[in-house]
Amino acid sequence: MEAHALRLNPGDDLRAALDAALKQHGAEAAFVVSGIGSLRGARIRYAGAESAAVLEGDLEILTLSGTLSPDGSHLHVSVSDAAGQVRGGHAAPGCTVRTTAEILIAWLPEWRFAREFDPATGYPELVPRPKP
Repeated sequence: MEAHALRLNPGDDLRAALDAALKQHGAEAAFVVSGIGSLRGARIRYAGAESAAVLEGDLEILTLSGTLSPDGSHLHVSVSDAAGQVRGGHAAPGCTVRTTAEILIAWLPEWRFAREFDPATGYPELVPRPKP
């Protein structure tokens, strides 16, 4: 495992930037271990919901974690608004960095993460495989 600290800049899309970092690193498996920072609005899909909710205004990232794979990322985020209300769920495209996002990524160079349809859940789920 290799650790890497990443800083995102104002205007970056959180998901797109993490997917780009995976590709740029040439990796096929990684974990987002930790993430903090701020967002200028977010799109979060709550448990069981079909589509993402749109949160507007300045938000603080309290937690960010998940898996990165060439087949797609699976990220969970919790954010708080100016009143301290906390919401969390799946980070969807459209979480835009406001001032910064500081993220710790653990690269797994000996693994490949794939997402394959699982009939038990009805979703593409993580399939971790060691590289040959």
